[in-house]
Amino acid sequence: MEILLQLFLSFAKVGLFCIGGGYASMPLIQNEVVDGHHWITMHEFVDIFTISQMTPGPIGINAATFVGAKIAGIMGAIVATAGFVFPSVIIMLLMAYLYFKYGDLGIIRGVLNGLRPAVVALIASAGVGIMTLAFWDKADLPISLGETNIRGVVIFLISMGLIYSGKMGTIKVLLLSGVLGLVIFSLTGGL
Repeated sequence: MEILLQLFLSFAKVGLFCIGGGYASMPLIQNEVVDGHHWITMHEFVDIFTISQMTPGPIGINAATFVGAKIAGIMGAIVATAGFVFPSVIIMLLMAYLYFKYGDLGIIRGVLNGLRPAVVALIASAGVGIMTLAFWDKADLPISLGETNIRGVVIFLISMGLIYSGKMGTIKVLLLSGVLGLVIFSLTGGL
């Protein structure tokens, strides 16, 4: 029962401070479940992040559900998801009321304009952490270029090229990347 309370409170804290959506919540979730409670490893976190990207629904909620399920089964999934959503529901109800009543006030506009750069920083932080794990198999900086996972970099560059050229949709790129990873793993014996 104590673990369920910890899951709820941890994800409620993340839900309370994850301004900017799912991607911005990833460093906060990492801080709680990997760095703080040590419930999962960084490798497991990146796997959960990847799965959360591919499953329907918001990424932060999916991650909360997956982590909760890993830690405490179905009840853990339910409690972690409820914890993640609870603060957002309360805050959004309050914000909607204030925005529609006082949205033209300069102070509201100032707060929103101030939050945007912080959201970009949170998303960039999550991206750098995942990139270092994907390309150098370590969760933090500094990195060594000699240890670069060239296969991962090639798959990344192909994926980015296909997405930004408009030649292939995101779902097809995800499927192609998974197939490329499987083929490379099979041909190299996982090296």
